[in-house]
Amino acid sequence: MTESSESFGLSSIGQIAVVVHDLEGAVGFYRDVLGMRLLFQVPGMAFFDCGGIRLMLGPPSKPEYDHPASILYYRVEDIEAAHHTLAERGVAFEQPPQLVHKAEDHDLWLAFFRDIENNLLALMSEVPRS
Repeated sequence: MTESSESFGLSSIGQIAVVVHDLEGAVGFYRDVLGMRLLFQVPGMAFFDCGGIRLMLGPPSKPEYDHPASILYYRVEDIEAAHHTLAERGVAFEQPPQLVHKAEDHDLWLAFFRDIENNLLALMSEVPRS
């Protein structure tokens, strides 16, 4: 069964690729520092589980793909605790967690950092209002 063009819409991410040049170093960072679960590794690529979305690390397949990743925002419940844990593991944050938006029912907090390949990453926490 196929969807009509009127009802079609992308709604799920299956995999995100992050360009790395030092695969073993990147595997260590994502597994040991960020605490992500390594699914499997094949020559030239490693795959992690990120809440049901597969994160693929590997070198660029073409020269035009050799650039930093898009910003990945990792959702955490307690941004202060996550920031503290990662800082203890050697992650250098660009600034401590910052309140960036006050929504009607929650506050949005962000904290940016970089992986060992200089890809920009972020912690993100939507804190419900009492």
